[in-house]
Amino acid sequence: MRIWISNIICRIVQKQARTGRKSDHYTKSLRSFATTTKMASTTEPLGEFPFWGLLPRKETGVVSLLSKNSNFDGRGTVIAIFDSGVDPGAPGLQVTTEGKVKVIDRIDASGAGDVDTSTVVEATDGVIAGLTGRKLKVPESWVNPSGKFHIGVKSAYTLYPQRLRDRIIKDRKEKQWDPVHKILLAEAQRKLQLLENNKSNGSSNGASSNSLIDKMTKEDAETRVSLLNSLEKKYNDLGPAYDCVLYHDGDVWRACIDTSERGELESGIHLGEYRVTQQWASLTPTDQYNISINVHNDGNILEIVGMCSSHGTHVASIASANFPDAPERNGVAPGAQIVSITIGDNRIGSMETGTALARAMMRVMENPFYKVDVINMSYGEHAHWSNSSRLGELAHEVVNKYGVIWVSSAGNHGPALATVGVPPDFQSDSIIGVGAYVSPDMMTAEYSMIEKLPGCPYTWSSRGPTADGARGVTVCAPGGAITSVPTFTLRSNQLMNGTSMASPHTAGCVALIVSAVKLKSIPYSPYSVRRAIQNTAMGLDVDVFAQGHGLIQVDRAVEHILQHCNSIEDKVRFTVECGSERKKGIHLRNWLADKPVDMSVTVEPVLLDDTRAADANQKLSFCMEMVLTCNAPWIRSPSCLQMSYTARSFQVSIDPRGLERGRVYFASVKAYNASNVEKGIMFEVPITIVVPVVDLLHGYKYTCPAEVFRAGCVRRHFLYVPVESTWATVTLKSSHSEKCQRFTLHAVQLKPDCSVKTIEFYKVVNLGCNESSTFVLGVRGGYALEVCLARWWSSLVDGQVEIDIDFHSLRPSHDEVTLFCSDGVQRVDVRAGLRPEELSPQAYLKHHTQVLTPTESKVEVLGGLRDTIPGGRPVYQLILSYNLSVSKAAEVTPKCALLSDVLYESAFESQLWMLFDHNKQLIGSGDAYCTKYSLKLEKGEYTIRLHVRHERPDLLEKLSDLPLTVLTKLSQEVKLDVYTSFNAAVTCGKKAQSLSLGTGAVQPLYLTAPSLTDKTLKGLGLTPGQALLGTLSFAKDEQVRKADQYPLRVVVTELPCKKRSSTSATTSPDEKKETKTQTEYLEALRDLQTAWIAKLDCESGEQLHKELMAAHPEHLAGQLARLQALDAGGAQNRQAVIAQAKQVVASVDIAPLLAFYGTKTDTRSDAAKIKTQMDKQRNTLLEAHCRHGSALCADLIPLQPSERPQESTEQLDAIAVEILKFVEPSDSKVIGFFASYYQIRGFDGLAARLIQRQCEEKWTRENEAKFTEAYTRLGWTHAASLIANSHPLRFPTSFTLF
Repeated sequence: MRIWISNIICRIVQKQARTGRKSDHYTKSLRSFATTTKMASTTEPLGEFPFWGLLPRKETGVVSLLSKNSNFDGRGTVIAIFDSGVDPGAPGLQVTTEGKVKVIDRIDASGAGDVDTSTVVEATDGVIAGLTGRKLKVPESWVNPSGKFHIGVKSAYTLYPQRLRDRIIKDRKEKQWDPVHKILLAEAQRKLQLLENNKSNGSSNGASSNSLIDKMTKEDAETRVSLLNSLEKKYNDLGPAYDCVLYHDGDVWRACIDTSERGELESGIHLGEYRVTQQWASLTPTDQYNISINVHNDGNILEIVGMCSSHGTHVASIASANFPDAPERNGVAPGAQIVSITIGDNRIGSMETGTALARAMMRVMENPFYKVDVINMSYGEHAHWSNSSRLGELAHEVVNKYGVIWVSSAGNHGPALATVGVPPDFQSDSIIGVGAYVSPDMMTAEYSMIEKLPGCPYTWSSRGPTADGARGVTVCAPGGAITSVPTFTLRSNQLMNGTSMASPHTAGCVALIVSAVKLKSIPYSPYSVRRAIQNTAMGLDVDVFAQGHGLIQVDRAVEHILQHCNSIEDKVRFTVECGSERKKGIHLRNWLADKPVDMSVTVEPVLLDDTRAADANQKLSFCMEMVLTCNAPWIRSPSCLQMSYTARSFQVSIDPRGLERGRVYFASVKAYNASNVEKGIMFEVPITIVVPVVDLLHGYKYTCPAEVFRAGCVRRHFLYVPVESTWATVTLKSSHSEKCQRFTLHAVQLKPDCSVKTIEFYKVVNLGCNESSTFVLGVRGGYALEVCLARWWSSLVDGQVEIDIDFHSLRPSHDEVTLFCSDGVQRVDVRAGLRPEELSPQAYLKHHTQVLTPTESKVEVLGGLRDTIPGGRPVYQLILSYNLSVSKAAEVTPKCALLSDVLYESAFESQLWMLFDHNKQLIGSGDAYCTKYSLKLEKGEYTIRLHVRHERPDLLEKLSDLPLTVLTKLSQEVKLDVYTSFNAAVTCGKKAQSLSLGTGAVQPLYLTAPSLTDKTLKGLGLTPGQALLGTLSFAKDEQVRKADQYPLRVVVTELPCKKRSSTSATTSPDEKKETKTQTEYLEALRDLQTAWIAKLDCESGEQLHKELMAAHPEHLAGQLARLQALDAGGAQNRQAVIAQAKQVVASVDIAPLLAFYGTKTDTRSDAAKIKTQMDKQRNTLLEAHCRHGSALCADLIPLQPSERPQESTEQLDAIAVEILKFVEPSDSKVIGFFASYYQIRGFDGLAARLIQRQCEEKWTRENEAKFTEAYTRLGWTHAASLIANSHPLRFPTSFTLF
């Protein structure tokens, strides 16, 4: 600072000297400023930067533990990171404290990085023909004893995370596209302007110019500008297509990725399998995206391992980063090693898939190369139920059979209760769920807050309990850190917060505990470690549902487990099952809480790996005397329980009478070992009861007086929603604060076997001084509603808020309305059950559904290391193929109804669909959560492939005919008519308007089926059995309509028929038979002969043509058939084609055609028949002209412009003029000829525009080649290269692997 000021003073003095101006006053001011600054810096020294708050470790006892014993730093332990992938090049992730490799394995379990390398080739003269079409030169230094190479191709952009992809696309555009494109556009605009100036000045091209050529010259110039602007607007970079070469050098598989894109493998990335070689490299210097490789199925699959986001690296750094030169930046367990397992799938935006989760679990169960001690999973979703699922079974094996300690984030879906997601809410309560806590030091170092506040859970941290009564949150830990991120982000570190950060902190603490017991040679299990953590956690003066047992204290946990080791229960878990539904705890929510309830509790001790490795003597010797205790006066439980190795049951009585209503209460029945009470709780029965407010004011209103909200303060109100209610309004009124106040309003109802998101309202609210805001939320009667209002954790100013809640009701007689088109009318009764309401019904259709059946079904075994469960249990996959036809551009959503909206709770291992165009190019993918994955498709044919996995092939075989639903968004919503009486509905009378309903009043409504001839529905190609989906709402207020709406389904049962003409209706069967005459027989015979002209060989076809024309000399179709046959013969028939085309043209009387098409309307009775005849003649004429012109063009295109005969070009001009009398050049019947004609005439812009339209209609290899050639002729090599380089990606040789 002082140096900076001195420099400024020197510059000013020098400037004054140069200008000869001096100012004593100004100089004195400067000296005074410098002196003052110097005094300030001397008297107020700068404080030390709080590095310890960037990645907090003091709060959880990490610093205390390592200061006492530095060897307990995680050494000897392996943490598996189930996440988005870990970057081994990120700062702090190179070595452990012992100098060992930090990241010992990298695995992409999702399959997104897989490359199909099943194509095996051998080099010829040191060169391989790659699948991109490039010639790949094999370096002489490669050692390949077999001489066989597996080859494949991979798109770089399919590896990149979305943000990196955006950065690379922008970089490539700015460097490779923009400099060239802008010059070309400026030049095209200049030429167009010159033409316009010449025209305005009256100049011409000379005496030989004609109006057609002049017109096309200007049009071509305009088209070039238009095309260049269109290319800029529709710029679509599919990215590099890299050839991949895989071979075995006798010791290890090695892969080369040709990042040169020129076949120079020597300059490409050359890597060995990561687990063996620990090799990794950046894909390119620009992207800094570090990859490694694995190989599967004897070289038939190359797995390129990258990262689908920066999340996983940040998580790994919290858990285990090691900075030898800056230990203050270390992670929690710097001595631990990392196994990176990517479960996020880049194809679906880094969402985890069942396939990835299953493979990750298989890899850590039993691995021949290393033993995983701890899993950290900072991923998860909400499940509808947790008592049974395929993934739950595998997770149960990971912990309870193979002894791996699993730590997982609780979720970021708070502050309402029961918002914990899966995995903590799995069927086995053996996973440690972690909530997020923010400490005062974090507030200063990470968030640069003006002042420190007391530590508290983050507002958004998910809360327990689970729906089935477990705590959900085991402990809490610091939920934010500034630490390393991947190099592709081009930054060294970043602040991230969430339970995703709290979980790896806890996983690091677990690694410290395991490291300690390993160094002390003390036996342990997931259960002994978990109990040590729970019994030593520091309870916080905050919500129990957010903290679990408290803030983890690893130093105490290590001391506890070392002190209380070698106990009989160390390898025992106690399963707790409550009630007839065998839940993990007691959670009473949707009840009136007006009488006592007795619940049975069953507790069973189970040894680690009970069925495989447990010793019979251990079971026989197990005996414990338990002391039970509960300090809640509203709970009665036994005081003791004797346990041997068998299940024991006891009763718990809960009496809610006398408890204050509108609140939630938590307690637990704790069990201690009577002989060692100091060891802490052996097991507990968590009990959560909600005592809702039942008696509302007037039966529908609740008011809470103003309450003071401090930072992190959470207030919960529980109300029993009236059975009739369908929506509620929540009004917040702020007071006693001069500043804007930030709150989170979170309202939740829990339905059985439904996730917390089913009935939920979430809103972050900013309330000004004395301001009020009202929100509308949909509710369902008969369920308890939690209205949770939380002050944001970082708020510095206190405030008061009053809450008013009003319930409303417009309840329909059907929760889902189905209307069959054949019924015409559907009645729905609407009741205002609570209070007078305004009724204004509206019904809209928004989607069209079609059901696809599989065209192909195949069950196959996967096997291999990554798809085999330990014990020789291979996994099978079912692949179903469906054909989808899209008649016009639309937004579609594939949905497998049987497997939809279930992932962690699914009975199957996984499901994933991929949609391909007719060239097998992957357009998009999706999984169980179908609403997240909508695709905008152009007109065309598509293939959808659905993949389902399971260990049992018989279950997959049952799905071989599984239908797939495709939702298509309507181009415009279709409004249905709603009436208040049946007669009005059937007579299309007065439609329903706004109505006032009194309390208890019922209003019948009548919905009518839509007209299938509606302009929006007409082009959908509806067939019987298909459905139209939409919503039905009843309230007048717009906000209420959005919150309280009901599903509407219209089923198509018949299609509108064309009206029959009166003549055909009165014709008798006998008269119809009489119309079959000898003339019609001869015409049919003639048409058959015509059809065979092109099918026979040249001589036979010519003979048949002569016979046909002899019998029917004026038959145009016969002449055209001969022309088609000649043209199909190739170049040797061109002269014959020209002659035959002239003959066809001469046979057509053009004058009547021009007169017909020049007439606007034809009022004749047989106008339709005449139009059909005229269209046939016109199309025949156009085809003859086009084949004539194309034959001429074929001879002229190879010649230089100066070598082309003028007579031929004039003939082409004449043909073009004749065609333009009937159609535009863009007409599909003539577009091919005009593309060639424009090329001959030098109008390459017009030619490119026509070829572009052909490509838009259907992108084929032939059209793409024409497109590239057209751009090359124009000199637009940048556009031609962009298309040519993406060719391998547009036309892959096979479907993308699952």
